This record gives sequence, structure tokens and C-alpha cells, in this order.
Amino acid sequence: MTIQVGDKVPAATLMTMTADGPAPVTTNEFFGGKKVAFFSVPGAFTPTCSARHLPGYIEKAEAITAKGVGAIACMSVNDVFVMTAWAASADVGSAITMLADGNGAFAKALGLEMDGSAFGMGTRAQRFSMIVDDGTVTELNIEEPGAFQVSSAEHMLGQL
Repeated sequence: MTIQVGDKVPAATLMTMTADGPAPVTTNEFFGGKKVAFFSVPGAFTPTCSARHLPGYIEKAEAITAKGVGAIACMSVNDVFVMTAWAASADVGSAITMLADGNGAFAKALGLEMDGSAFGMGTRAQRFSMIVDDGTVTELNIEEPGAFQVSSAEHMLGQL
């Protein structure tokens, strides 16, 4: 079942890169006690994700945090090393936390996984965004296949 507005974010462990190397971060830790602008992409370095989705959040990061958001996070079903390389190539800096859902467990727990096998990508996360306030989903924006509108930084700014 797909997560809905009003639901708590399911418990899962994601990976992020720290100064000491890869480190696990639980969803309880990451989403607890703050408002989070969270977006998910089907894959790092893929065309729409690299040309529009991630750059939009980089460009709007200051405006998003000015609306009371404590963290902005990008997730993909990629490993932490790919997410780190993508962040470096896009010059993300500290504006966005890159979260790796390497096995797709969080995407599946959200009910937002997709089958990208036709493109050689296997199981991935759908393109979506959500605002999570202290672990509870307050806004959820799921894109139709092939679309990029409601999960954009611009759309999220309008929801904050």
C-alpha cells in the first residue's frame, strides 16, 4: 500500500556519506523533530534527474529552508558512492542530504517502487516528493510515469 498524507514514515535504514565514510541513517533519526523536504528520483545521473530535478532543489534550497524546512534530502535506489559522486558532479554542497536506498527497501516500504527493468535499471523508486513534519507526511506528490511537474522544487515551494 502506498503511503498517504497523515501517515508516519516507515522505519528503514538509508546510507549517507560523512567525513568518516558511508554511514547508516534511520528514517526515525532523519525525519524526527524537524520538517524535511524530501524528493526521490529513479536514478542518479539519469537525464531528467540530472538536468532538472536535482538542479531545481539546489537552486531553490535557500528559499525552501527559509520556509521553515530543517533539511532537504534527495533519495535514489543507488549506492552511497554513486549518490556521493552525483552530488559532487552537481555541486550540491551542504544544501541537500543525499540518501542512498541501495536495495530499494525504503521505496518498497513507502509503496513507491517501480519496475525499471525495461530500461536495464531493475527495481527503483518512483519520482516523487513529500514534506515530512516530525516523521509524518504532510504533503505527497507522486509523478505519473515519464512526468516531471508535481515533484519539482517549484511545486514544493508552493506547498510550504
